[in-house]
Amino acid sequence: MRIGIVREITAGESRVALTPAAVHELARAGHRVLVERGAGEGAVIPDAEYEAAGARVVEAAEKVWVDSELVVKVFGPLPEEHGFLREGLIVFAFLSLTVNRPLLDALLRSRCAAFSMETIRDHNGNLAVLAPMSEIAGRLVPQIGANLLQRPSGGRGILLGGVTGVRPGRVVILGAGIVGSGAARVASGLGADVIVIDRDLDRLRRLEGARLRNVTTLAASTMGIREVVLEADLLIGAVLVVGAKTPHLVDRETVENMREGSAIVDVDVDHGGSVETSRPTTLLDPTFVEAGVTHYCVKNIPAAVPVSSAHALSNALLPYVQKIARRGLVDALNADPGLARGAAVVWGRAITGSLADDFETDHHPLRSVLPLHAEAR
Repeated sequence: MRIGIVREITAGESRVALTPAAVHELARAGHRVLVERGAGEGAVIPDAEYEAAGARVVEAAEKVWVDSELVVKVFGPLPEEHGFLREGLIVFAFLSLTVNRPLLDALLRSRCAAFSMETIRDHNGNLAVLAPMSEIAGRLVPQIGANLLQRPSGGRGILLGGVTGVRPGRVVILGAGIVGSGAARVASGLGADVIVIDRDLDRLRRLEGARLRNVTTLAASTMGIREVVLEADLLIGAVLVVGAKTPHLVDRETVENMREGSAIVDVDVDHGGSVETSRPTTLLDPTFVEAGVTHYCVKNIPAAVPVSSAHALSNALLPYVQKIARRGLVDALNADPGLARGAAVVWGRAITGSLADDFETDHHPLRSVLPLHAEAR
C-alpha cells in the first residue's frame, strides 16, 4: 500500500503522525511511504531520518495526497486540504467532527473513507490512539494552570502547593478519566488541594484507591459542581463523551462568580468544552480572559511537547496502519471491530449515528456500506 505522511498546517501543531521507526516497519513489510519534506521538523525529526528508514521525501503536500492510498495525519484536513480528498482515499486523523460541520461535508462529498483516531478502540474497549495523548495532556495541565495562577501571567498570585502556614491552591477537576486522573496525580504531587468530580462512581473509587495526597472525590451534580467551582483557584475540564459534543457542565454565570485571577484549562474544547465560556485557542495564542478568569483552551495541548507526543502517537497508531496496509480496508475492519469503531465517513456516507443525528444527515451503519461479518458490526 502507498502510505502518505503530510506536514501539519494547523496553527501551533508540531506533531507528526508517524515517526521513522514506524516508517521502517512499514517499508520493511513492502509498503511505499511518502513523507512531505519537513513533516517531522516540529518534533525534531529531520527528513534524513525518514529517508534512512525507507521513506521517499517529497517537496509538495499535493504529491503526498495524490500518490497515497492511505494518508495519516494528526489533525483533520483543513479547508486548504479539502480539495485533496477523493474517492478511494483512506484518511486517519483526529477529526473532531462533532464541532466541524465543514469538514464533515467535505468528507461526505469526496467519498473517501475517514477514520476518527479518537474513537478507535482496542480489544479491551479502551481508546487506543487517544489514550497516550490524554496521558500527556493530563500531566501537562496542572503545570500549565500553576503558571497561569502566577501574577506575571495575570493570575491571583497563588502557589498551588502552598507554603508552611499558608493553604495550598484548590484544583477542581471535571472528569476522572485518563486526563482527569493524570491531572489529579500531578496536582497532588505539587501539593494542591484537589477535588475530582465524575458521575462514574467506579472511576472515583479507582482514584481513591490510589490514595493520592489531598485528593477528594465528588459525585457529579449540577449544584455540587457549582459549589466547588466557585472555590477553585484552578478549574480543569477533562470530560469526553466519545463521538459526541462535550456538554457544558459549568455555565457562564458560575464563571462570572469565580474569583478574579483564577484559571480554567478546558482540555476537551475541540469537542465543545465543558465550560460555557470556553472557545478554542492555539499554542501560538493560548489564553483569553473572560469575566476576570484566565481561560486556556488549546485544542492540541500535547503539541506543547511534540517530541514525546509524536513518538507516543506513532506507537499507538502504527498497528492500525499496518493492519489496513496488510489486509486492505474490508478485511482489516472484519478482523478488528475496535478499528471499525473509528470509521466516521465511508464512501460518502456518515457511519457514526450520533454524528448523523447532530447534523441531521442520513446515518448508514458500516455493515450497510462495506461487507462486514457480524463481529465487526
